[in-house]
Amino acid sequence: MSPAEPEDGHAIHCRLDELLAERGMTLTQLSDRVGVSLVNLSVLKNDRARAIRFSTLTAICRVLECTVGDLLEVRE
Repeated sequence: MSPAEPEDGHAIHCRLDELLAERGMTLTQLSDRVGVSLVNLSVLKNDRARAIRFSTLTAICRVLECTVGDLLEVRE
């Protein structure tokens, strides 16, 4: 299955790549700033995450200066 079609059938897409590009930031830099492993952020970025902690979501949104709605979207 492609990243847009996860095995569990959810329709949530993470826009982390786009937000990082807009801010000129790498995934490694984000990892350092939010205190989340590069592997876990990569799983999220590639739409493979099955869950995300609110604390992680809060940290990412603070660093990227975005809202949850900017980061996550529903795709049908």
